[in-house]
Amino acid sequence: MPGPALEEVLARYRASTLEEIDRHLPRGEPKRWLYGPLADYPRRVGKGLRATLCLATCCAYGGTEEESIAAAAAIEVAHCAFLVHDDIQDDSAWRRGRPSLHRSEGLPLALNTGDALALLSLELLRGSSARLGQRLGARLLDEFSGALWRTLEGQALELGWRRDGVTDLGPHDYLELVLAKTCWYTTILPLRVGALIGSWGTADPAALVRFGLLLGAAFQITDDVLNLTGAQGSYGKEIGGDLREGKRTLLLIHLLAVAPAHVRDEVRELLAGPRRERTDERLAWLTDQLLEQGSIGFARDFARGTADAAAAAFGDAFGAAPRPEHAQVIRELVDYVVDRAR
Repeated sequence: MPGPALEEVLARYRASTLEEIDRHLPRGEPKRWLYGPLADYPRRVGKGLRATLCLATCCAYGGTEEESIAAAAAIEVAHCAFLVHDDIQDDSAWRRGRPSLHRSEGLPLALNTGDALALLSLELLRGSSARLGQRLGARLLDEFSGALWRTLEGQALELGWRRDGVTDLGPHDYLELVLAKTCWYTTILPLRVGALIGSWGTADPAALVRFGLLLGAAFQITDDVLNLTGAQGSYGKEIGGDLREGKRTLLLIHLLAVAPAHVRDEVRELLAGPRRERTDERLAWLTDQLLEQGSIGFARDFARGTADAAAAAFGDAFGAAPRPEHAQVIRELVDYVVDRAR
């Protein structure tokens, strides 16, 4: 678990980013059907990981929080847009401890709200780019578009595996998915944007990619484990939701590699069927298999090993930063992402 100092920094960065988002949230009509739902996900308290990575990296590379706050807010709003659409695609019941938007507002309004959040993120980014100048602003736009395309490619990969019943997968396939779907916009993009803003375009953002990949992978694998083992009240999403949705997590990939043939066949049959066939009873059986075959322990160990590799890569990522003391919070996040309870 993170120490009090890290929790305080995360809370401060979350609060300042939400304040920036709040300043730019459109107000007006139709409030009930657009501008009210638009503010919902951004105001649900998250971990603040993306904002912290962006703001702390900017300071480490010589900049200020004020220079990067709009970009951090743009990343967070883009994340909210993805969450709305992800929840629809997965038919998730919960998001950050409350009903998902399509469950509370209905599918059509939730879709429209997700589109509006995507537009708002671009407006925030445009405002940030205008203050930073044309050349640096153009680089930030390139960073955003590149990372968001990677994210959409990763989402398509995951949805395609589920639709077409793909189960012939290994850990390398999972890491390819996580790099695209999670790492680029969750860790790599905030790091690269923070470094570019802090250095006014002189830093080499490529130096941050390996660290961001490892940190993001450790984060996502831990999230997969928590989706099965976390407490509903603290985790904030539906426990076992990944299994019900048929997601090809590292846990399931390991199970399909090590389980006896008759168990593998039953797991494949369960994944190939419609969601309604993954009942509580059958998911309880699947959870028992993940425990018995050591798949949960394997994923935990994999996440810890990936976090250790991220810790080893931290020095290379921030070795050229003129104020590396500001990156200490990022180093502490390496342990946080695998030790957290939500």
